[in-house]
Amino acid sequence: STRKAATRPRGITMSGGFFDTILAFMDKGGDVLWLIAVLLFVMWALIFERVWYLQFGWKKDVAEVIARWESRSERKSWEAHQIRAMLISRTRMQINKFLPLIKTLVALCPLLGLLGTVTGMIEVFNIMAVTGGGDAKSMAGGVQQATIPTMAGMVAALSGVFANTYVTRIAQRESQFLHDNLTTDH
Repeated sequence: STRKAATRPRGITMSGGFFDTILAFMDKGGDVLWLIAVLLFVMWALIFERVWYLQFGWKKDVAEVIARWESRSERKSWEAHQIRAMLISRTRMQINKFLPLIKTLVALCPLLGLLGTVTGMIEVFNIMAVTGGGDAKSMAGGVQQATIPTMAGMVAALSGVFANTYVTRIAQRESQFLHDNLTTDH
């Protein structure tokens, strides 16, 4: 309970409420669970940023690129093809921004869950060494500390996989749309 008081932000007084339940869950999962929570927050912040960009910023960028391309008087020379490739490449870089980082964070989630498993099992072995294996209640706490981060890491990874797949598909579709709309007809 001293840890709960130490980790609770000032000004939040919800006795027996949702916040206390979350803190109790986080305490049961150990320090690795806090690391997973931070990783999950960063991952979803990046996912939401990409969704926001695809909904609002991308359309403006595409319109500018198409307008720049359409303003060219000739589009058939080698130089024009190089400019077209450059425009497509720059916009693809913009639309794919953060996607590799999101993919990496998704891959890290289950690994951190496994780290929580290892640290929880170390706790169990430590209790067994100290008590001689006779304190089942303390060992159960260590097993709990081992399984909660594993579950949290897997849930975080699954949510990230679905979101990353969704954002990646949209990015590929929109990138292909741009490629198809930069015509070389004159």
